[in-house]
Amino acid sequence: MNKKVTEDIFYVGVDDTTIDLFESQYVVPEGISYNSYVILDEKIAIMDTADQRKIQQWFENVKEVLGERTPEYLVVSHMEPDHASGIQKLTQEYPKMQVVGNSKTFQMYQSFFQEDLSDRAVMVKEGDTLSLGSHELNFVMAPMVHWPEVMVAYDSKDKILFSADGFGKFGALNCKERPDESQADDWACEARRYYFNIVGKYGMQVQNLLKKAAALDIQMICPLHGPVLTENLGYYIDKYNTWSSYQPEDSGILIAYASIHGNTKKAALRLAEILGSKTKVVVSDLSREDMAEVIEDAFRYDRMVVAAPTYDAGVFPVMEDFLRHLKSKAYQKRKVGVIENGSWAPMSGKIMTGILSEMREISLLNPVVTIKSSLNQESEQALQKLAEELLSDK
Repeated sequence: MNKKVTEDIFYVGVDDTTIDLFESQYVVPEGISYNSYVILDEKIAIMDTADQRKIQQWFENVKEVLGERTPEYLVVSHMEPDHASGIQKLTQEYPKMQVVGNSKTFQMYQSFFQEDLSDRAVMVKEGDTLSLGSHELNFVMAPMVHWPEVMVAYDSKDKILFSADGFGKFGALNCKERPDESQADDWACEARRYYFNIVGKYGMQVQNLLKKAAALDIQMICPLHGPVLTENLGYYIDKYNTWSSYQPEDSGILIAYASIHGNTKKAALRLAEILGSKTKVVVSDLSREDMAEVIEDAFRYDRMVVAAPTYDAGVFPVMEDFLRHLKSKAYQKRKVGVIENGSWAPMSGKIMTGILSEMREISLLNPVVTIKSSLNQESEQALQKLAEELLSDK
């Protein structure tokens, strides 16, 4: 089913509600959308394709909009397979259609498809334009947001930013074109998880793109995942500015714990109880909760506590995995407390603080709270002290 975005721009994307893991690692209980658009003008442009899983449905959507007309251009903003799997099908179906991309686009195309497109390639660079008639596409390079070949396109007629993976979110559209303002909180939840787990490492590059976008009169954002955004755009852009500058979004404390037999869990829950209603507290069991959700909360709040037992003279594996994920996504600018547990030779605190100290602008609270097997009066008092430090403005 195709949907009108404007009078002559159509959404031809598809929902994928049967996928179990996006990128083979992120749970998507509400599926994912692969977005694609067709601009009908004197010359027709198709904006990106779709994932191999849904190519046939996507192609039917395209054909429904085109009818007997032939597209002059396919614009490729991102070569990741969830958006580029249909390129070869289109080039075979429409042998006179030209493919618009930058130099890295065509290098990647050859790697993926072992085919040279140089005879039909329209190579663009920063600031180049493509006239379709009444619509003119202005190209802005966005390297490493989140692949090196990414570019976005601005339609000066309808003032639309085709934003590639920017402003995307998890979740199928279920035939909805866009959220209204009442859905903004719902957008933020899955957009935040999407952003920090997929794009999060590249904050500086996102900031560079936002600076370029600030010079454009944007009235609509058409991303490659999630709804078309048409209202309250300042809200979405402000979220991206906060996320990409690694500033905390909300005041609160994430307590992320791993526990073998339940004693470290008891300490984490006891700390949450001590903190009480003095601040927002989120408690997450790393062994059982979605890692991407916990990473989302780590970036959302301004403080974090990690609690884990010693295991094989190291730290319990799910905690190490969590901290390594945070480091790879450029976690920074946060206050962090550490709780370790060990029955005979506690080592997890040393390892956790070591990993955290490799991250930028992390304020580690001292000392590490040490539990020897289970909470006692001494470790209870240490938890009280940690709570005071977490609530301190210093």
